[in-house]
Amino acid sequence: MSFAKITSGGSAGGYVTLCALAFRDAFTAGISNFGIGDLTSFVGETHKFEARYIDSLIGPYPEREALYRERSPLFHLEGMHAPALITQGLEDRVVPPTQGRQIVEAIRAKGLPVASVFFEGEDHGYRQASNVIRSFEAMLSFLGQVYGFTPAD
Repeated sequence: MSFAKITSGGSAGGYVTLCALAFRDAFTAGISNFGIGDLTSFVGETHKFEARYIDSLIGPYPEREALYRERSPLFHLEGMHAPALITQGLEDRVVPPTQGRQIVEAIRAKGLPVASVFFEGEDHGYRQASNVIRSFEAMLSFLGQVYGFTPAD
């Protein structure tokens, strides 16, 4: 019997999900909710507080740009073999929507299955009840397609 090995997370967990898919071959699917795909563009796009936060984790940018690229899933999709679902709020000021769009385009260009849902009026995380429900429905639909089951209702 084989088991589904799914990785998922939001924000920093979404980044970890993308890293797990790009740098390891341990998962059969991944779901990244508002995760960072490219640390190099992130530092220029996010608001000031978040941009400096990464300095303490990786080092100052641009001095450590090579390390930022090394740790950015977007630049290492050659190791990715699993399908992914990317969700993103279109008003996100922490992880800008360009992060979601870039990773979706790159995964699609690699020829892997990728699904995406972008939410109008949502910031970093989903607060509107209809979008919270839609995000869970998208996850269930994605997993059903990947693992060959039909979700109830």
